[in-house]
Amino acid sequence: MASTTTTTLAAIVIVACLLVSGPPEADAAITCGQVVSYISSCLPYARGGGAMPPKCCPGVRALNGAARTTPDRQQACKCIKSLSRGISIRYASSIPSKCGLSVPYAISPKTDCNK
Repeated sequence: MASTTTTTLAAIVIVACLLVSGPPEADAAITCGQVVSYISSCLPYARGGGAMPPKCCPGVRALNGAARTTPDRQQACKCIKSLSRGISIRYASSIPSKCGLSVPYAISPKTDCNK
């Protein structure tokens, strides 16, 4: 269960990266399974810091590239929020900058995925 919680918070961070504004489009094509697959390597770091796993940033960037439409970004956000219990916001929120991504909002479980 802690693994699921860690995955969720890490996903929140990644989803926040995906919330970059864009025109609304068709229904989301990305699935929660895909979101978890992209960010699973980030979970150890999101749980307690330490060294950033080598596969974390490529996964975050791949998720960012896969969730191009507004519905995809919203779906990814929802998936991440559903898994966020037990993850350190401090570490999870540092993932975008450590991966060279700029996020213009706070990484938080309170992020409104509908915006």
